[in-house]
Amino acid sequence: MILNGLPGIGKTSLARGIADSLMAKGWISRWASCNGDSDVSSIAEMWLGQSGWASPEAIATNVNSSRTLLVIDEIQELNKRHFTNVENLLSEISSIKSSVLIMVRAPSPFKELPNYENIRLDGLSYNDAREILPSDLDEDSALNIAQSLGGHPLALHLWSPKEKIPEKVEAVQEYVRSTVIKRLSGEGLETLDELCLSPIPLSFDELFYPSGANELDNSAILRWKSKDIETHHLIRNVRRNDISLENSHKLNSQMAKKWSTRQGHRAKRMEAHFHLNSGKDIDSEWLISNLSDIINQDSAAAAIIAEQAVEISDDTVLRETASDIALERGETDVAKSHIKLLPDGPRKKLRQARLARIKGDSRLAEKLDLEAMRELDNVEGIKYEISTLVRLYDDRLPGPIDPTLAAKINKRINSLEFSNLPSEQKNSAILSLHLLKFSIASELQNLSVAASSRSLLESQLGHNHPRLRILDLRSRLFARENNAASPESIEAARNEIEKCDNLLDKISLIHATLEASGTNYPQWLIDKHSKISEKFLREDIAAYRRISAQKWFWRGLLEPERKLSHWRESLDRFRKAECSNAANELLKRISKII
Repeated sequence: MILNGLPGIGKTSLARGIADSLMAKGWISRWASCNGDSDVSSIAEMWLGQSGWASPEAIATNVNSSRTLLVIDEIQELNKRHFTNVENLLSEISSIKSSVLIMVRAPSPFKELPNYENIRLDGLSYNDAREILPSDLDEDSALNIAQSLGGHPLALHLWSPKEKIPEKVEAVQEYVRSTVIKRLSGEGLETLDELCLSPIPLSFDELFYPSGANELDNSAILRWKSKDIETHHLIRNVRRNDISLENSHKLNSQMAKKWSTRQGHRAKRMEAHFHLNSGKDIDSEWLISNLSDIINQDSAAAAIIAEQAVEISDDTVLRETASDIALERGETDVAKSHIKLLPDGPRKKLRQARLARIKGDSRLAEKLDLEAMRELDNVEGIKYEISTLVRLYDDRLPGPIDPTLAAKINKRINSLEFSNLPSEQKNSAILSLHLLKFSIASELQNLSVAASSRSLLESQLGHNHPRLRILDLRSRLFARENNAASPESIEAARNEIEKCDNLLDKISLIHATLEASGTNYPQWLIDKHSKISEKFLREDIAAYRRISAQKWFWRGLLEPERKLSHWRESLDRFRKAECSNAANELLKRISKII
C-alpha cells in the first residue's frame, strides 16, 4: 500500500498508529525512514539492523515473513540517483508474505508501481482537527481555523492563539510563509536556513547556527530522527522556494567554507554538496579527491555527488569517476549512460569491458580487454594484466583451484615482459606476480615453485615482514589430510587471526581457515566470522568487493537457515566484483535449493 498526501498531512503519524496496532497483535514492524542519501542498502540496514545488504532480491528473501509490516517513510526524499534500485526493491517485496506500507509526499516521484494500492490522505475532519486546537478556543473560531487550513494537521499544530484567524482563501503554504516563518527571530531564521539547505538531517552538534534550535523546536518546526534533526518538510519546501538563486549561491558558499574546516567523510560530503550548489566552477581534482574519501565510507552519497557534478560540468575525468562509482555499485544502466559519453580510446574500452563482465558477457569483455591492451602504454598494460590475473584467481567459489585455471594464469604470468618498466613499477609488478605464483603453487602443493617464489618475496619484503608469516600459514593450511588441515595449523591460524590488524588479510585468513577445517568448523572460527562480517568493506577497491562476495557465501554456509538470502547477496556481489565464473557456479547452487 502507498499512502500519499501533502507534506505534514499526517502520513507518518497514521503509519505509526497502524504499526503500533499491529505490534500489539504480535506483528513485527520493520521501519525505514529515507533522507537525501538513502539507498537500498540503508533501507535494508534500518529494517534488519545489519549493514552490508545491497541486493533487492536478497533483502526481500530475508524480510519475507507473515505477520511482518515493512514500512518506508519519506520515500520522496530519495535522490533521483537511487530511484531505480529502490523501485527494484519495491517490486521484489511486493510479492512476499510481508505487508508493505510506503509513505510518499504528493506528487510521488515514482511511476505507477504494480501490486501497490494507492491511497490519498486528505485533511482531518472538523472533529479530529478540533482535538489539535486549544481546548479553550470557542467553537466558531475553531471551525473557521480548521476550514481555513483545510484540516492540515501540521498547520493546525503551528497555529497560535496569538495569531489572527487565517483567511479562508489562504493556502497552507502561504500561511506558513506569512505567519509561521515571519514570527521567527533572526537566530531562528539562521538555524532554519541551515537545516533547510542541508541535504540530510543533522545532529545538534553539527549545527553551525545552533542558537535558534530551541525556538524552532518550541514552534513545532523541528522533526527529530533519532539523534538528528530536520525541519518539517512543508516548512522546508516553503523556505527553500523563498530563497532567491543569488542568495542561495551565497548561503551555499558560506556553508561550504564552514564544512571545509571539519574532518571526516561526512564533512567532505557536506562541503562537496554546498560547493556544487554555490554556483562556482568545479575544481575536478579537488572534487575527485573528496569523492575518494567519501566513497570509502558511503558510496550512496558519493554516487549522488558524482552525478550532481557531471550535470553541472561535462568534465571527462568527472564522468569517468561517475561511471566507476556506478560500476563498483553494480548499477549497470547508470554506468552505461556515462560510459557512452566518454571519448573513444582504451580507457573507455576498459570500462565497457567491466560493464560487460558485470552483466555476465565474458566473451565481449575479453574482446574489449584485448582491444584496450593494444592501445595502452607498457606500464598501464602490465598493471591492468596483473589486476586481471588476480581477478581470475579469485573468480571462483571456495574449493581447490582447477589445474587448468592455474596453468592458464601461470602461462600469462610467464608471458609478461618487464624489461622496459621503470625500476619502481618493475619491482611492484614482480612482487604482485610472485605473491600470485606462491598462492597457486601452495594450493597445488607444488613445493619447489612455492619455495622459489617465497625466496624472491623474502628478498623484496624482508625476512621479518608480517606478510610472509601469513603466506607461510596459508601454505600450511593447504596441506590437508581427509580434506582438513592439521589441528596445529588451525591453532596457528587462530593465533594469527587474533594478531592481524589488516581487515582484508584478517577476513581472507578466516576464510582460508574455514576452508581448511573441512566440514567441522570450530565454534571460535564461526564466531570470528560472524563478528568480522559486521565490519564495513569499502566498495571502491576490487579486492574488497571480491572478499565481500566470499564473506556472504560463507555466511550462507555458516547460517544455513538463511542460506538463500545470504547466497543471493553473495551472487549480487560476485557480479559487481566482475567474477562471472563464481557467480555462475553460485547461481547453479541457488537453483538447487529454491
